[in-house]
Formats: sequence, structure tokens, C-alpha cells
Amino acid sequence: MSAPADLSKLRIDRSAAPAPVRRALGRNLAIFTVAAVIVAVTVIVLRTRSVPTVHVATASASTGAGGGGSATGGATSVTANGYVVARTKASVSAKTAGRLAFLGVSEGSYVHRGEVIARLDNADYEASVSQAQANVAAADATVIEATADRDQTARDAQRISDIRARNASLMSPQDLETATSRAAAAVARYNAAVARKRSAEAALRLAQASNENTVIRAPFTGTVLRKDAEVGEVVAPSVGGGLTRGAVVTMADLSTLEVEVDVNEAYIGRIAGGRPARITLDAYPDTSFRGEVRQVVPTADRQRATVQVKVSILDHDPRILPEMGAKVDFLEPDKPTASGAAAHSLIRIPSAALRSDGGASFVWLVREGRLTKRPVTVGPVSAGFLEVRSGLSGGEQLLVGGVEAPQEGMRVKTQ
Repeated sequence: MSAPADLSKLRIDRSAAPAPVRRALGRNLAIFTVAAVIVAVTVIVLRTRSVPTVHVATASASTGAGGGGSATGGATSVTANGYVVARTKASVSAKTAGRLAFLGVSEGSYVHRGEVIARLDNADYEASVSQAQANVAAADATVIEATADRDQTARDAQRISDIRARNASLMSPQDLETATSRAAAAVARYNAAVARKRSAEAALRLAQASNENTVIRAPFTGTVLRKDAEVGEVVAPSVGGGLTRGAVVTMADLSTLEVEVDVNEAYIGRIAGGRPARITLDAYPDTSFRGEVRQVVPTADRQRATVQVKVSILDHDPRILPEMGAKVDFLEPDKPTASGAAAHSLIRIPSAALRSDGGASFVWLVREGRLTKRPVTVGPVSAGFLEVRSGLSGGEQLLVGGVEAPQEGMRVKTQ
């Protein structure tokens, strides 16, 4: 029988890892490396995409220095928004109530003063005119008859008077008195007939005027802007409700177009009659028109703290239509100054660029893709713009939107 094996000399070599373990370790290391690269790339992409795109505006600087003067004026001193209106405009209505029987114009029709625009149903008025004409004819016949009777009785009275003057015994005083009374009565009948004729003529003129009131004419030369009634509708000078219409058409003289704007009362001292202006329509933002201040209305709006200014449009253009929105830049006229005089620079920014914190006003500058806070001092708002009195020199890019909570040094992309 053999001796038992000596197990005390058995040992496990732990210095080298088995081949399967080494392969698993290499695979895990590779996966970790790839995952780290993916995470790094993702972080970089997310950081790039997280940079917000913001809206910016440029602080505009204009110089109002005196130089030789120009026809269009100097720098923009005030900007205001308003609407194009026609100085001569009217809602044309009938002078009497009736059913519209004829309408000879449409939107855009050009009519001259006195031209017939529409007519009302006037059969009853024409009948009244015919009746009044008949009354005048009857009164005229009565006058002719009364004239003949007056002349005849006057001749009879004169004849009796002459006979009695030659021989008093041939005609009694009673005969002379009777003839004289008849002559006086004939004169009275003649005067009454003349009065009745005048009354009939007045009634005829009234009937003709009433009939003429059914004809609606253009009060001035201009263009029809809108039809307010159609044929068959009942129109009246004052609307009583229901289906009754007031105006038949609305018309305006487009040669009298002007712009009415509301200017902040803080800047009204810079505006005076005759000052030049530049008008830009909302419909054509790339085109400007010459204007001139026609009137500064001598009263202010207490609620809005504004004063209305009326600006004449000097450049007549068929594209300019009533009720269009417009922006007016009031220009400072160039004034000659002494040589070497410093130019006055006016800085304006959109009101959306201004921020405030604890009563302090500031703006966010966009420089090299980062935000920088800049304190400023500004004036009142006018047409969405603010005049910067200190803090900016002009040309800076300002943040106006795109970031709800901007921070100093934040990276942004401009649009």
C-alpha cells in the first residue's frame, strides 16, 4: 500500500492573471475609453448649443452740429408714431330720409365738387314740385285777372272824376265815391293776387329744394374711400337704428394728406411750426418722405402726457393712403456756429434695451460674444425710443431680447 501524497507543497501562482481575465479587463478598458470620449463630445456640443441667440440693436448717434445748413435739416431730435389722415375728409349723407335709388360711385372713384354721387327715391317730391308749379300758374292767372280789373276800375274812376270836374251836374258825388271805392278794391285784390303768387312761388322753391335734397352731390373734389350704403337701403341724416344708414359714402381729398403724431410733452419744446421732418410709413420701411410741421395743437393729453403734432407730407405719392401707420423723425435745422464749435451728439436706443434694478437704469452691451452691464441715464420714451444722456457714445450693440436673465460675462450669439 502506497504512502499518502504530501499536499503541503502545493502552491497557487497568483503572479499572472489567467488569459480570460486579461481579455475581459482589456475589453472593459476600451469601453470606458469610448464612453468617456462620447461624454466629452456630448458636453462640448451641448455647451455650444446652450449659447443663446439674442436680438441686438445699435445705439444710434447723430450729430446736430451747425454747418452750412441743408434743405432737409440736421439730426433727428425727436421721433413719434402716428397715422396718415386727410385734412379734408367728410362722411357724405343725404339731407333728408329716403330709400337709396341710385349710387354712381365706388371705392376709389374720383369725383368733382357738385358731381352727383347718389339719388334717393323722389317720386313724392317730384309730385310736390308739379303741384307747386300748378299753383304758381293759377296764381299767375289770378294776378293777370286782378291786374285787368284794377286797370279797368281805375279808368272808370278817372272817367267819372273827369266828367264831374267838367260838369258837376252830370255825375253825383255818390257815383264818384262808388267808382273810387271799386278802384281801391281792385287794387287790393291785385295786391292779394300778387301775394298769393309770391306764396305759390315760395312753395315751388321749397318743393324744388326738397326734391334737390334727394340728390347727393360731392361737397368737394376728392376720392371716395368707402361706400357706407347700398341701393335699396334707407338712409337718413341721423341714424335712428335698425336698417337705417347714416352716411352714403366717405370721401377725402388725398392732396391734403398729413400725419398726426403724439409727441411726449417732455420733447415738445424741440418742435415748432415749419420745422423739417422725415416720414417713414410702416408699409414701406425702406422709403422716406419729406415732411414739414404744420401745426402743434395747443393742448396736451393729460392721461398720456402727449401733445398732438400735425405734419404735412411734401412728397405726394399714390402709395400714401389714409389711416396708414407712420413714423416721423423731427429734424433739427442746421444752424451756423463759430469755427471750432463742438458738435452736439444725440444718442438714441430702443426702449426694449433699457433695464432697471432698484431705480438704477442700465443696458447690456454685447461685446465679442459676451454680455457687459453698462449704467446709463436716459430721458422719457418717445415712439419706442429713449434719448441717452450719459453712458453711451453711439455704435454699441445692445441686448433687446432673447435672454430672460442675462448675467455679466454670459456668452451669447447675436442675430
